[in-house]
Amino acid sequence: MSSISIIGLGNMAGALAVRALAGGNSVEIIGRDPAKAKELASALGGATVGTAGTAPAGDIVILAVPYASAAAVVGEYGDALRGKVVIDITNPVSPDFRGLVTPEGSSGAQEIAKAAPGADVVKAFNTLFSNVLAAGTADGRPLDVFIAGDDAEAKARVSTFIESLGLRPMDTGQLPMARALENAGLLELGLVAHSVKHTNFFLGVSILS
Repeated sequence: MSSISIIGLGNMAGALAVRALAGGNSVEIIGRDPAKAKELASALGGATVGTAGTAPAGDIVILAVPYASAAAVVGEYGDALRGKVVIDITNPVSPDFRGLVTPEGSSGAQEIAKAAPGADVVKAFNTLFSNVLAAGTADGRPLDVFIAGDDAEAKARVSTFIESLGLRPMDTGQLPMARALENAGLLELGLVAHSVKHTNFFLGVSILS
């Protein structure tokens, strides 16, 4: 199984940590508020607590913070992320949920990769709401986790981790495909606002025979 460090203390961080521990992975919780990090780790049972800004223990580091602070958070680690796989789960949406805040032709994942030279950034989990992720399945079928990244070995390691959660990895291509995945996240928020009116759904692939 995998050694995972989760940077962040929100709902997605908690849902990922629960599934990761259940899948037999080791989990380290890292947050700016040490007391809250310890509280989350204690509630999870079996997770350790790391120190923000120092080298994460995990070989895979999950960035579970708002996109607005993601690049700055990654920058605090400097060379400590070199050689690690960094999973970016952020959605860089504008405050009015009508567009993305990334530079033209780029994506949140690509901008984070610029802030983490030497790390292998993989986009994943951004199309899953925390409540759906916590459930793990929908009508008896595993949830699909779309991934994008430039390094084949890094994507293979992320795929193995995803499978340990009882989910199905779906490789979409190289890191520039993160733009499409982030637009899919924006699409979901539009559905929540205008038609579905809740977050109890997910985007997946049904392969026809």
